[in-house]
Amino acid sequence: MKQRGTCFPEVPKSLSLISPLGSTTAHSSGNNCLHQLKKRLPKDAVVLLLLLIYFPVGICLMLIRTFIGIHVFLVSCALPESFVRRFIVRVMCSVLGMHVRQRNPRSRDKNTKLYICNHVTDFDHNIINLLIPCNTPQLEGSTGFVCWARGFMEIHSTSGQGAIGESLQRYCSTEGTTPLLLFPEEDTTNGRAGLLKFSSWPFSLTDSIQPVALRVSRPLIALSTPESSWLMELLWTFFAPCTVYHVSWLPPVSRQDGESAQEFANKVQELLAGELGLVSTKITKADKVEHIKRKRHTVPQTSTSVRPGSVGLGFMAQSLGTDDRITKMAQQVKDVLPHVPLNVITKDLVKTNCVDTTITNLLENKEETPVEATATSSTFGPSDISSYSSGSAPTIKTAAKSFGRSPGDRHLSLQERKDALYNFARRRYIEKHGLDQEQTTDH
Repeated sequence: MKQRGTCFPEVPKSLSLISPLGSTTAHSSGNNCLHQLKKRLPKDAVVLLLLLIYFPVGICLMLIRTFIGIHVFLVSCALPESFVRRFIVRVMCSVLGMHVRQRNPRSRDKNTKLYICNHVTDFDHNIINLLIPCNTPQLEGSTGFVCWARGFMEIHSTSGQGAIGESLQRYCSTEGTTPLLLFPEEDTTNGRAGLLKFSSWPFSLTDSIQPVALRVSRPLIALSTPESSWLMELLWTFFAPCTVYHVSWLPPVSRQDGESAQEFANKVQELLAGELGLVSTKITKADKVEHIKRKRHTVPQTSTSVRPGSVGLGFMAQSLGTDDRITKMAQQVKDVLPHVPLNVITKDLVKTNCVDTTITNLLENKEETPVEATATSSTFGPSDISSYSSGSAPTIKTAAKSFGRSPGDRHLSLQERKDALYNFARRRYIEKHGLDQEQTTDH
């Protein structure tokens, strides 16, 4: 669970994909802790009652396991890397409530230099290290003793991300080195809804990798919450009755001729998503961090009655804590503006909390709004919305020609654009469902 004598140049702070979250006051920190606790508790009344009954037992278990955990750490430091060490530490981790089960162990390729795994908890690398020796580089976060104690391989670099990639590439090509274990999602999810988009750089290190599918289950309480530290997650692991890690080894995958690193990453992401029964999303780590930052400053609003969200927004809601209200509102905007990606819609809704305002923002910021192409239609422009009907292609111009001088003129311009947009959506609905104008008017 640790790495000795392996050193690479230190990772500069500028290599982080996201900026660190700003500091908060003591009052906001307290509210944040309460919010995390609320997210972690079960919503089912029966399970919540069982948790309340179990609570005194969980506190005792946490104290006992903390004491045992210190001994597990000392044993892992004292024993040299071997099968015996991994077996002893695995048994002791079971006492800590961390049980490991693996499937298809014979599929492991001894010649593989790079394992690719989905990311669920802060201790995934420790768990897989109990099954097979591997090293996971620490690309950001704590360095020095904390990095070493958590079982990471510390990297030292002052030349940027390119130098890090070259160092790891040389490491993979060196004979006799321990295989690398990387998490291309670069952040954790709850493991129940979908996978974050895989970063391409791990797939440029070598032409052959072995995917590892990881499922994690825990009774009574949630696995993790956004913005929770690894130390807090460790205490919750000790508090819970048990946490079961299911590790599945998939056959090795090689990059095809002419296949880019991102295409290779997408292919492996689809394989892991299919094995886990999850959705392969385009949501990145940066999207998750931005969502958490916006969510922290969002004022709760009363919910609106709209249709349920789609798969992409459902994943954001389940993994990152988005309210159902935001999910439903995002799908309502998506129905009117199908060319706009869901993550762009969600980001604006988190700020505005209003369907009409978000639609207006997306239509007015047409130069900055990305366009989502589909297989069943041509590319849509933010100010030109075409119907799906092959017989007709009505177009609506929603941007105002000029900025009104008075508030009344601006309100009239906004209302005209809303009316034109709703009329277009109504006409598109009629064409899609095969209704004529008279039937719709009668209703």
